[in-house]
Amino acid sequence: MSAPVLTLTIDGAPVTVPAGTTIWDAARQHGIDIPVLCHNPRLRPVGVCRLCVVDVGGRVLAASCVRPCENGMTVQTGGERVEKQRRTLTALLLADHPTPCERERTTGDCELEALGRRYGLIADCRLQIADWLVQSAICNLQSAIDSSSPVIAVDHAACILCDRCIRGCDEVQSNEVMGRSGKGHATRIAFDLDQPMGRSSCVSCGECAAVCPTGALTHKPITLPLVPRTQTTPIESVCPYCGVGCAITYHVKDKRIVWAEGRDSPVNHGRLCVKGRYGWDYSTHDQRLTQPLIRRPEFYPKGPLSPEVQSERAASRSHIADYAVVMRAFREASWDEALDLVARRLGEIKEKHGSGALAGFGSAKCSNEEAYLFQKLMRAALGTNNVDHCTRLCHASSVAALLEGIGSGAVTDVFGHARFADVLLLTGTNTTSNHPVAATFFKEAAKRGAKLIVIDPRRPAIADFATWYCRLRPGTDVAFYNAVLHVLIRDGLVNESFVRARTENFEALRDLVEQYPPRHVAAVCGISADTIDAVARAVGTARNLMIFWGMGISQHVHGTDNARCLIALCLLTGNVGRPGTGLHPLRGQNNVQGASDAGLIPMSYPDYQPVAAEAVRKKFEAAWGVPLDPRPGLTVVEITKAALEGRVKGMYMLGENPFLSDPNINKVRRALAHLEFLAVQDIFLTETAEFADVVLPASSFFEKTGTYTDTDRRVQVGRPALDPPGEARLDWQVICDISTRLGYPMRYRSPEEVFAEFAGLTKNYQGLTYERLGRTGKLWPCPDPDGDGQAVLFGDGFPTATRRGRFVPCAFAPARELPDDDYPLVLNTGRLLEHWHTGTMTRRASALDALQPTPFVEVHPADLARLGLADGATVTVRSRRGAIRLEARASERMEPGGVFIPFHFREAAANVLTIDELDPDGKIPEFKFCAVRIEP
Repeated sequence: MSAPVLTLTIDGAPVTVPAGTTIWDAARQHGIDIPVLCHNPRLRPVGVCRLCVVDVGGRVLAASCVRPCENGMTVQTGGERVEKQRRTLTALLLADHPTPCERERTTGDCELEALGRRYGLIADCRLQIADWLVQSAICNLQSAIDSSSPVIAVDHAACILCDRCIRGCDEVQSNEVMGRSGKGHATRIAFDLDQPMGRSSCVSCGECAAVCPTGALTHKPITLPLVPRTQTTPIESVCPYCGVGCAITYHVKDKRIVWAEGRDSPVNHGRLCVKGRYGWDYSTHDQRLTQPLIRRPEFYPKGPLSPEVQSERAASRSHIADYAVVMRAFREASWDEALDLVARRLGEIKEKHGSGALAGFGSAKCSNEEAYLFQKLMRAALGTNNVDHCTRLCHASSVAALLEGIGSGAVTDVFGHARFADVLLLTGTNTTSNHPVAATFFKEAAKRGAKLIVIDPRRPAIADFATWYCRLRPGTDVAFYNAVLHVLIRDGLVNESFVRARTENFEALRDLVEQYPPRHVAAVCGISADTIDAVARAVGTARNLMIFWGMGISQHVHGTDNARCLIALCLLTGNVGRPGTGLHPLRGQNNVQGASDAGLIPMSYPDYQPVAAEAVRKKFEAAWGVPLDPRPGLTVVEITKAALEGRVKGMYMLGENPFLSDPNINKVRRALAHLEFLAVQDIFLTETAEFADVVLPASSFFEKTGTYTDTDRRVQVGRPALDPPGEARLDWQVICDISTRLGYPMRYRSPEEVFAEFAGLTKNYQGLTYERLGRTGKLWPCPDPDGDGQAVLFGDGFPTATRRGRFVPCAFAPARELPDDDYPLVLNTGRLLEHWHTGTMTRRASALDALQPTPFVEVHPADLARLGLADGATVTVRSRRGAIRLEARASERMEPGGVFIPFHFREAAANVLTIDELDPDGKIPEFKFCAVRIEP
């Protein structure tokens, strides 16, 4: 029901607004400007500064940002009385304000100083105020400056205590780091318990600096000095990092990005995290590849390689830390020479050994258009389905379970609809690090009263907002969820009408989970029977339950079983098909969803159309004009194994770095060295590119046009802010050049033309065009040309053969490699807030590298004490596959017996340790569980 409307008069004009509207908002909606300092439309109004006073009925000066409109109210927003009040308040605020402050000096947009100029106060305000104020301790610049943060400068002297920064931190980002300290004239903004900003729990999202009206909090310059907006060109684009897909504006000057800010969209509502706001200068790093490279003959032995030579060759290419030394293995070449060599060598291997001896790795960092062209090249030009990308390493098991259970691998609802849920279950996902902006919506929901259930062996920061935090023992997810399912059925918390009408195979699930009573499972998973009961009751009584998960669920040999259990929770309680319900595997990279949609997987053409289905294959043969292989191809880890065994002899890699991202790196090293030919197309000489015979300089995200599909299924257009450096070329054009040289011409005029071909071969992207996508994109499917797309899926049935969701019961089984006396600890790997994937980009982003420059292993303090090691000690972590050396950090986020290592750091690569056992269904490796030991 819509709110009742009321009518008032503002500056002599009648105005009609919904009840509850403030005077400030009503005036703004009708084009009337009322000055304000403490308020921002994204924040809760508090009426601190009183600059927004208006004359209400000639009786009172009221703060318009907090005063609600009333029927028949008469408001004057100006006049001598009002302006005198505003001028006096401005003069008082300017009295101890450094003029010009840092914001005014650099970007020229200090809101206080703008008001000072409006009232003619900047030149003489200090003469009008008592001299003691100017000389007071709070104006001592030496104590007022805090430069401890690498990304945000603090000047307490410029602060007017408007609290916008506190509200931005609390209400927008829900980080709750900021407050006030001191009393009277010594009051100031504080971080935690008045810590320097850089030593506080601040996560450097930059929201405080974005909403600050003065120079109290400002972004530090990254590439160029900050300048006024009028001197920059704004480029509307999308963030290149995680799968959230934040809308972003880059401000460009002299062909360099000067700063970035969030853009209002249905995805992020203007919010950004530290990577989006500060992590873009890698694109202009001095190690960018600018010229094609060909390996020098002395680094490229001819003929078959003995195991000894393979090992020596691998070591020589993988342990060289000095970039200049690595580069000496290559010589510069022209594009024609490099492209001719790639096409000739791939063609020769195909001719001699067949198409099955070739394979390609694409990338979820690339656009939909690039993914589509890459898989088309592999299939149509080279004749193989051996094409995959890093989705195989993050959510392949989730997709396998979803396709089996509900007929689609897509999320069933968008993460923003967490506001409609009364119970949120977050499992195996450190959202505050991996999907920080999505996490803000979950934290908001919890603060509004939603019950938040967080389940993870390593305590994530979002557990601070949880109703229940369950520290599950690693690898026991199936046992735990079977116990929850047991309670739901035992206590009659099943949505029986939904189960009857919309599902199948319930009896098999019921029979299996009967064997998992909480009192028995508690000893296995480490969660008490009472907590299991409580979690199950919350799930079973929820009006709307929404489940989010990450790689803590998927990156296991039992990852598909883990996801099957989560699907069963939603089906059993009928929580699919309504806003605020359903299943959402949070995608890790910016285009994981889109790359899979575009067919960059070995068993499916675009839109998950199976290569083994004859009718589908004939459709693509007609579209592409060549016969296609009916056999599904090899997945990422299978390709590595085949290369090691000599079955795959040539590879083309676009933007992937398996040397760091794949499990059991020593095995990957041997496999790469064993290839007869490897072409790598990338923006840096990555650890994988060090093995290449030809390296092609690619374009970064900031240099190209293309579409990207986020975790919500929202398709957005990324637009170029920079030019490619040197002779680097656009990726889609390089792919077309290679294909044409292979005898399969690809001649497109633009990425938009490629997108049209891709969308035309799909159902879900049908009808989408660049023009329709506009500034904020569309969700697929999007049947209404004027609509935003379909946020909620499967309200009237599932896209399975029977239109029903299917329960797939799963028995608990232990991990493949368990701890023992020799290797007593369990290793978990993952990401850090400041870094992303293999660190190729973020470790070359100056601000992000400054925030988190070194690798470490997190260990429970009790385990360190047992080993006789101090916090900060240098240790060796060893598994049955290798060893790495790094700093030990004591952390009670870990459970005793477990350790955590981020996988971004080449000098201490976590995947030297991990095991390459695979989930039998998703073919995803076991990243989250292997046995290790720690040595001094």
